[in-house]
Amino acid sequence: MSLTFKIAGLAFAAGLFAGSALAVDLEVTAPWVRGTVPAQKATGAFMQLSSKAGVTLVGVASPAASVVELHEMVVDNNMMKMRALPRLDVQAGKLVELKPGSYHVMLIDLKKPLAKGEIVPITLKVEGKDKKVELVEVKAEVRDLAAATAPAMDHKHTH
Repeated sequence: MSLTFKIAGLAFAAGLFAGSALAVDLEVTAPWVRGTVPAQKATGAFMQLSSKAGVTLVGVASPAASVVELHEMVVDNNMMKMRALPRLDVQAGKLVELKPGSYHVMLIDLKKPLAKGEIVPITLKVEGKDKKVELVEVKAEVRDLAAATAPAMDHKHTH
């Protein structure tokens, strides 16, 4: 077993005990879900992803919805459109923001309305450089329906 592999394994284990969401060198910060009204059947989940070595998000799941997909908002012929993505690269040292109007997790066919303050479990399926897929469990707090961004103290700005 190589020293690099041992160090990565120890870092992963330390991350588990520290309570942070680490697997395959993925750090998840500021996860949240937009709240819903009673008849609403879909909403978005948002968070920031980073990796020291680089990983790929290859799937998402949540018990809160029947269908959970990774999405991207794009402008096509001057129209904003949403499309599902099969995978999303998190490049080494680069922050990927899942935020309104950009990349996000779409929760479709919600099992019940989501009220401010509830916690929504989300599972990220992450593929490392070794092609091994691991699961990262995220707990995202439901924010007010009108929420557009994470609170100022959770905001990270990069250029």
